[in-house]
Amino acid sequence: MASAKLPTPDELRAVGRQLGLTLSDDDVRFFLDTMGGNVAAYHAIEAMADPMPPVKYPRTPGYRPQGAENKYNAWYYKSEVQGASSGKLKGKRIALKDNVCLAGVPMMNGASSLEGYVPDVDATIVTRILDAGGTILGKVHCEYFCFSGGSHTRSAGPVHNPRKMGYSAGGSSSGSAAVVVAGDVEMAIGGDQGGSIRIPAAYCGVYGMKPTHGLVPYTGVFPIENTLDHTGPMTATVADNALLLEVLAGPDGLDPRQVNVKTAAYTNALTGDVSASSAPRSTRCRSRCIWSAPPSGHRSRSRARRGR
Repeated sequence: MASAKLPTPDELRAVGRQLGLTLSDDDVRFFLDTMGGNVAAYHAIEAMADPMPPVKYPRTPGYRPQGAENKYNAWYYKSEVQGASSGKLKGKRIALKDNVCLAGVPMMNGASSLEGYVPDVDATIVTRILDAGGTILGKVHCEYFCFSGGSHTRSAGPVHNPRKMGYSAGGSSSGSAAVVVAGDVEMAIGGDQGGSIRIPAAYCGVYGMKPTHGLVPYTGVFPIENTLDHTGPMTATVADNALLLEVLAGPDGLDPRQVNVKTAAYTNALTGDVSASSAPRSTRCRSRCIWSAPPSGHRSRSRARRGR
């Protein structure tokens, strides 16, 4: 059934009265004739095939962990999804920021206004992780619509920094950083428009990367603005960061942010001893990806606002 319908003449007159207008019969005919072309266009679009990417790996809707299972309030939903039997990520556990679509599992993007929404597709990066043999353990909290560099704005209450309870984990990918440093997973997906990977990576002491714009497809990830949207890896080690980026990067043919994307075997750059390097902690790799490494002995002193 078509979702777009022309109003009846009486409905159109009623709208006119709400706007303080008195529509004549000629006015009504004019507006209905003018609207007809737009409604017909909607009908034509709705009649077109709308192929959806297949959901390749079984999963359950999962559950919201409570109490000791979610000590830092970092997890939103736990739902284990086993990937392929082999691949670069075999044996790796991965958490998804809760702005990434995982079909059949709730997603609220930190916002009470989205609570109850369940996507029916997997984001491109989800499929790539699973195709590479990774195991997804679920979704982790992010800030309210991802609009905060703290870890206190989500509707489900603050995420605590595992380095010190009651302190900020940074944001907006707060849950992603927290579950990595807590040891729940080796890898997590973060998102970054204005620091949302780099800030929590620095606060929690993990490795986060804001990739070059368009390097990693954003298809199936809740956006803010096309020219600002980035999604990328947050990990406990540099080696895992390069490995996850290697799996995520490359065009998917769907994301308009991706133009002339060039990828590389990032793990091949992991040679030599850099322990004594005098290079700055935030540097650019050859693909112009921004790395954020944890400073030695870092401890955030930004207090997380406690839920009320």
